Amino acid sequence: MLPADVLRQVRRLHLRARRLVQTLLGGEYHSAFKGAGLSFEEVREYQPGDDVRSIDWNVTARMGSPFIKRYVEERERTLLLLIDVSGSQSFGTRQQPKRAVAAELAALLGFCAIHNNDRVGLVTFTDEVELYVPPAKGTRHALRLIREILFHQPNRTGTKLSAALDFVQKVQRKRAIVFLMSDFLDAGYEQSLRLAARKHDLTVVRVEDPVEADLPAVGLMQVEDAETGRQWLVDTSYRPARAVYQEQATRRREELLKLSRGAALDLIEVSTEGDHLDALVQFFQRRERRRRR
Repeated sequence: MLPADVLRQVRRLHLRARRLVQTLLGGEYHSAFKGAGLSFEEVREYQPGDDVRSIDWNVTARMGSPFIKRYVEERERTLLLLIDVSGSQSFGTRQQPKRAVAAELAALLGFCAIHNNDRVGLVTFTDEVELYVPPAKGTRHALRLIREILFHQPNRTGTKLSAALDFVQKVQRKRAIVFLMSDFLDAGYEQSLRLAARKHDLTVVRVEDPVEADLPAVGLMQVEDAETGRQWLVDTSYRPARAVYQEQATRRREELLKLSRGAALDLIEVSTEGDHLDALVQFFQRRERRRRR
């Protein structure tokens, strides 16, 4: 039996996500993503105006007249949510910690998928895959995913993005819609990201807290690395130290932007300040405009 406070949080997130999907996001999601591929429907006689590239030459040779293969788009899609649950995801100085932001976005995407009769699955990871919930349909299944994202206790605290990306390549044979949510405080995952982007419709969601980009000048501060446990004292009133900190944060962001462009994948940037719903809507709108072009 789940504690009452856990059930309340899951129920609150469920109601909010369902309302937003029904009033705003459901149609946006449907328009933004194509079907997973093409499935064979029939072989029929060639008719004037058909694409000659669709001619089935084997059947044509047997029948003595041209026949074509006809395919239709597969409308049932699979959505996979890859959620970073490493130690750094518990950090947050604004409305929510980063993990709660990822959970809310995942809930919205999950209910969009359920609303469109798609399957949705979950991978949570640290420096290893912590939990895999295979794709399935239904509201009960979506609620389980929300619960796992919010309250599953990981065994480890580090981050290894390549572990999650390589795992998805193994378990998801067909092309899927994949959302990877993390703060991307990691290195050495670039090749895994490129390979996953070639096979799947991959979108990366970078979740950040404002303090991670701009250290406030508040004097001496005791800080701790949530993933290694290392602690040190920082004099935040020392301007050169804050400048170096900001430069490093800017460089990490620019490297991810460059990697995303090179791999031809979408990047959504959200913050613990509470702007993530707007960012998701804008992403759907960009996808729809791109499809129309």
